[in-house]
Amino acid sequence: MRELKINVSIAGVRLRLFYNLKLSTMENLFTYLKSIHPLSAALQQHLSTVLKIKELSRKEYLLKRGRINKEICFIEKGLLRCFYLKKDKEVCSWFMKEGDVIISVESFFRQQVSNESIQALENCTLYYLTYSELQYIFHHYPEFNFVGRVLTEQYYTLSEQRLYSIRMQRASERYDYLLNNFPEIIQRVPSKYIASYLSITEETLSRIRSHH
Repeated sequence: MRELKINVSIAGVRLRLFYNLKLSTMENLFTYLKSIHPLSAALQQHLSTVLKIKELSRKEYLLKRGRINKEICFIEKGLLRCFYLKKDKEVCSWFMKEGDVIISVESFFRQQVSNESIQALENCTLYYLTYSELQYIFHHYPEFNFVGRVLTEQYYTLSEQRLYSIRMQRASERYDYLLNNFPEIIQRVPSKYIASYLSITEETLSRIRSHH
């Protein structure tokens, strides 16, 4: 894991160049946040100051089970999976890609140990805030509370949709739902993880794919 930070000892001109580069690469994040709710100039300035960049290599962990999720991340590039253990077997619960915000919700907001792990499936570039930094923003920039509420609603909506597809549909219908609504997941995620997410075996997944 590598974090890209400003070295305060370097010449001022290089510092400004890095800062301008950081602002330009944050455009996707700001565009996403502003699509939810307008951001004041003061809030954008504060975010550009406190947001940090993290890089993960493929198979590297963002969060391991038994640890506290202390950071909320926006995925600039890459793909990650979340999974938990059931009778010592990994069960994939969701996938997140470019443009998504990723956290272990209960662990992050309650600052308690996580029952799930988050792992990179591709090389990833993430922007992140710590829990305390996010709480500061909620307190000092009230407009961001609306953004936080919408992000939480979106997370739980996706969670409910997944539970519905698993409980109420046949395996082929669950696959069709994923294919129609999240085609990139089908293309980018290894078959064993897709099968786990759909609660089917790899053999069943192979048979379903042979009919498409």
